[in-house]
Amino acid sequence: MPDARRIVVTGMGAVSAAGIGAPALWHAARDGRSCVGEARFVRPYRGRIRIAAQVQDFDPASYLTAIELPFCDPVTQYLLVAADEAIAQAGLASARPLGPRTATIVGTGIGGMHTIENGLYITLVEQGRLEPLMIPRLIPSAAPSQASIRYGATGPCFAVASACSSATQAIGMGAHLIRSGLIDRAVVGGTEDCITNSTMLAWEVLRVLTPDACRPFSKGRNGMVIGAGAAVFILEEAELARARGAEALAEIAGYGTSADAKDPVRPDAQGAAACMRYALADACVDGGAIDYVNAHGTGTTANDATESEALRLVFGSRLLNLPVSSTKPIHGHALGAAGALELVVTIGAIRENVAPPTINWREADAKCPVDAVPNIARPMPIRTALTNSFAFGGINASLVVRRAA
Repeated sequence: MPDARRIVVTGMGAVSAAGIGAPALWHAARDGRSCVGEARFVRPYRGRIRIAAQVQDFDPASYLTAIELPFCDPVTQYLLVAADEAIAQAGLASARPLGPRTATIVGTGIGGMHTIENGLYITLVEQGRLEPLMIPRLIPSAAPSQASIRYGATGPCFAVASACSSATQAIGMGAHLIRSGLIDRAVVGGTEDCITNSTMLAWEVLRVLTPDACRPFSKGRNGMVIGAGAAVFILEEAELARARGAEALAEIAGYGTSADAKDPVRPDAQGAAACMRYALADACVDGGAIDYVNAHGTGTTANDATESEALRLVFGSRLLNLPVSSTKPIHGHALGAAGALELVVTIGAIRENVAPPTINWREADAKCPVDAVPNIARPMPIRTALTNSFAFGGINASLVVRRAA
């Protein structure tokens, strides 16, 4: 679409197991520093799997007011802190209210899981009551609505809830709303924190969690590790950003999404391949333009083999020489926020010309014939990258990200 409006990222922020800030997340991914450790729980935990990439030592009162806090589950707290960082980097801190030409779109798989669990267990079961603000705090739309209030963004405002594709779909939809001319700017991203007693137990009984280490695409991989956090991006129409003197960190060149329409939990290579092809077509490029792929790469037996086959369907024989890494062993699988955390990493890879490693990798698996950038980061020219998010329900989403002109 040569005449389409170009979409650039002018700010980004993150809260993750690596700490506060997008640079902290990128540096951990680039340096191969795992942020996975023993999870902390409010109540005694009876599960077998006790590792997670948890946001630790986060004090929301340092960032949010006493008026805001009662309405904010941890997922909203993370989102607002990440958004403040993104807004500041974009040079918009003094531009409030952002007005009707700014959208607020946030992906989350569940929303306020801590509020759901603590509200039902502690206040209802133990104290026989419920907190009056429980509902506005737990709903998935709490995060985008609180962000819209904070920045005076009166344009479209909604949550995207499509499991592990949520954040990537939110980012892609924001980009397309700008491209369509409906808006000029969007505050987009994802947030999630399902590291609670009940949710960890629920994931454990699905038999997809690793008891020791997440090792995507490696022979002997035995599951994923749950992560938490948020990442936010300021998307703007390129000419608008240039006119106000904002630096473009990267360009969102293409977005694709598809549904397998086959199985609630089993991934499908054809559906994932279709999604990647849609993103490439949207960016008006072919597979030869992609220098690096940030894979969904959960570390589960089925997902990694299926994603590898989908990549082969898209890239053919070139796949053997295309760096494809997963950074989930660093920051965990943040579910609805995964695509946002991984977009921070993908933009970092493009800006520094470094493919981050897939840590914990042991040896090649014939079912995963990809160059997984094993264990050590790889300096290399990266102009255009692809980042994937694939979810339960067969919901797929991909973004093509390009170095800003």
